[in-house]
Amino acid sequence: MNEIHFFGEDETTVPFEGNEDTYASWLQSIAEEEGKSIESITYIFCSDDYLLEINRQYLNHDFYTDIITFPYQEGDTLESDIFISIDRVKDNANQFGVSFEIELSRVMAHGLLHLIGYDDTTDELTAQMRTKENYYLSKLA
Repeated sequence: MNEIHFFGEDETTVPFEGNEDTYASWLQSIAEEEGKSIESITYIFCSDDYLLEINRQYLNHDFYTDIITFPYQEGDTLESDIFISIDRVKDNANQFGVSFEIELSRVMAHGLLHLIGYDDTTDELTAQMRTKENYYLSKLA
């Protein structure tokens, strides 16, 4: 099926409306380079409060986060819903001194890399994840 969709939730719009094909192609190329195929991935852009409620309801976590990934199929074929808080991305971009677009792209790639099998539970794995993110960000620019 190879479908990537983008939606805005809770009165949030897709931040790169009109450029969806560019981002979908970029994300598809990440999966392909990593030896995976995408069945269906939906990115849902939302507010902090919206994602906090999902975090509480489904993960029993009571804190803000920039991304939550719900994998429905893993392995060589990927299927998932990925929720991204636009509020967190804006705050993180300011904190890290990067543009909103770069931070948003990093978070989008981060979610996909988790689906592919990368983890960030240790300093070493986090460094590996960051290297992958930077590599794929360079391909978007």
